[in-house]
Amino acid sequence: MRSKSYKNLLRGIAAAPGISIGKAHIYHRIDEEVNEYEIENVSQAIEELEDAFSRSKKELVKIFKMAVDKIGEKRAAIFEAQLMILDDPILRRNIWERVEHEKKNPEFVVNDEISKYQKLMTVSDVEYMQERSYDIEDIKNRIIRNLRKKKLISRIEEDVIVVSQTITPADTLLFNRVNSKGYVTDFGGLTSHAAIVARSLGIPAVVGAHDATSKITDGDVLIVDGFHGEVIIKPTKEQLDFYKKKIEKLNLYDKELRKLKDLPAVTNDGKKIIVTANIDLCDELEIAVNNGTEGVGLVRTEQIFDLFTAFPDEEEQYEVYKKFAERIYPLPIIIRAFDIGGDKVLPIDLKEPNPFLGWRGIRLLLDNPELFKLQIKAILRANKHGNIKFMIPMVAAIKEIKSTKELILTAIEELEAEGKEFNANLKLGVMIEVPSAAVMANKFAKYVDFMSIGTNDLIQYLLAVDRGNEIVSDLYQEFHPSVVRSLDLIIKGGKSQGVMTTICGEMAADPIAIPLLVGLGLDSISVNAASILQTKEIIRSLNYEEVKKLAEECSEMETECEIKEKLKEYYDKNIKDKFQTIN
Repeated sequence: MRSKSYKNLLRGIAAAPGISIGKAHIYHRIDEEVNEYEIENVSQAIEELEDAFSRSKKELVKIFKMAVDKIGEKRAAIFEAQLMILDDPILRRNIWERVEHEKKNPEFVVNDEISKYQKLMTVSDVEYMQERSYDIEDIKNRIIRNLRKKKLISRIEEDVIVVSQTITPADTLLFNRVNSKGYVTDFGGLTSHAAIVARSLGIPAVVGAHDATSKITDGDVLIVDGFHGEVIIKPTKEQLDFYKKKIEKLNLYDKELRKLKDLPAVTNDGKKIIVTANIDLCDELEIAVNNGTEGVGLVRTEQIFDLFTAFPDEEEQYEVYKKFAERIYPLPIIIRAFDIGGDKVLPIDLKEPNPFLGWRGIRLLLDNPELFKLQIKAILRANKHGNIKFMIPMVAAIKEIKSTKELILTAIEELEAEGKEFNANLKLGVMIEVPSAAVMANKFAKYVDFMSIGTNDLIQYLLAVDRGNEIVSDLYQEFHPSVVRSLDLIIKGGKSQGVMTTICGEMAADPIAIPLLVGLGLDSISVNAASILQTKEIIRSLNYEEVKKLAEECSEMETECEIKEKLKEYYDKNIKDKFQTIN
C-alpha cells in the first residue's frame, strides 16, 4: 500500500519510529510581537528583567527535572544547555547594560540581543546549527512571555497527534503528559532536539513535512508512519483497516522477535554473521543490549557529544567511553574518531566552504593533533578490559593511517609520563567510504585490524550525488552496479589480508539488501539498535550458498533496475511474508 502515491499522503522525514492513528491537534506557537519604545523608569525595568529571568529559570528547571525522569540524564542535557544560556553572564550583562544606557523597553532588548545569536545559527549551511536556532527561539520567547506576565498555554486534549510548524523539546515533553500519540511538523530534521526527545519517549514522529499545517485541519484523523516518514490525512476505510492490522501485526511481531534475543545470526546452512549496533545516543546502548546485540559496531562520537556546550575534554570523553566499554563488556565496541564536517558538527568554530569534500573527518583531526590526541588518550584510558576498538573516518590514503598510528604512540608516551592507567592494546580500523579507499581496500587492509564500510557516504561520493539534495535524490542508488562491485571489491580486499570487514551504513538495515550483503561475504553487519532483532531473523532465514550465487549474479549486472528487480524477486519469494508488518 505505501508504495503508491495517494492524494491524502504527505511525506516528510522519519524522525521517530512507530505507527499511530489519532485526531490532529494544530498547535500554533505564539511568538510574542515586540515593539521598540523608550522607558522612563529604568529601575523598574531592571526589576522586571530579574523577575522574568528568574521565572524562566524556574520553568526550565522544572522541565529539566521532568526530562531526567522521562528520558534520562544525558538527553535531558538539552534543557540543561538552555539553562546555561539563560545564566550566561555575558548575555545578561549586555541586556542589563543596554536597558540602562539606551532606556529601551526590556522586551525589545531581550529580543534584539538574543536574536543576534539566533541569526548566526539560522544562516548556517549546517542543518544541526539551524536546528539549534529553535532552542534559542524557545528561550527568547520564554523570557519575553514572562516579562509580560503571561502564562504558557500548551494544553491539548488527551491522545491527539500534534501538528505544528516546529516543536520545541519542552513542547514534546509537556505534550507527553497528555499521552500525545505522535508529532508532525513543517520544519525540522533528524538532529532536532524535539526529534531526539520523541525517539526517547517512543512517540512516532514525522518532521520536515513542509506544508503539514496548511493541509491538515484541527480534528482531522491522521495516520503517522514514523518508519517511513509518511502521514495520511483523513484516511479511507481501506487505509485505516490496513494500518490497524499493521499495528496489531507489529505488536505480535515484536513479541516473536524477542525470542531471538539470545540466538546467533546464523544462516540455515551454518554461515555466522555478527550483528552489532550503531550508537548515536548514550541511551541507545541499553536498547541494543536488550535486543541481544553482539557488540557495538559504531559509536558516532560527534553525535554523543553534540549536546555539550563546549568541546569535551579528555576527562569528559574518558567517562563516556569507560561507561560504554564496561556496559558492553566482554563484547567488543568500535568507537569512531570524531567525524566533524559535512553534515556533522560539534561546538567548535569551523569555516569550511565545501564541508563534504573539504576539511572533515581524518583530515581535520590530523590537522588538529592536540584535539585528536585528547580523544585517543581518553580511549586508551577507557580500554581497561581491552574490548575497545578505534576507527578513523573518511580515510583516503595510507599515509593517514600511518599518521594516526604515530599519534597513538605519542599519546601512549604522554599517558606514561603522566602516570595514568591505560591499555595500549588498541585495535585500529578504518571506515571505507571514499572511492579511493574502496579501490585500495586490499592495500589498506595491510595496515589495520578491521574495516567498516560506510555506505551512506560511499554511495554519494561514488555516484557524485548529494544524498540530502531532493533534486537529485533519485540518483542516489544503493543498488547501482558500481556500488555492488565496490562492496565486492572491499570485502575481497579485506579477506585477502585476513581482516574482518563489516558494514555500518543505512544499507545494512535494508531487508532487501541484507541477502546481497551476506552473499558478498561480509563478516558482520551493524545496524541501529531497534533493527537488531529483525536483521537477525532475516539472516537466520537465508541460505548462504543461495545468496552467494545471488550476489555473484548481481555483481555481473549492468543496471540498477536489473539488480533491484533481482533482489526484490528474492525478497518477495523468501522474506516478504515475514516482514510485511514494517515494509
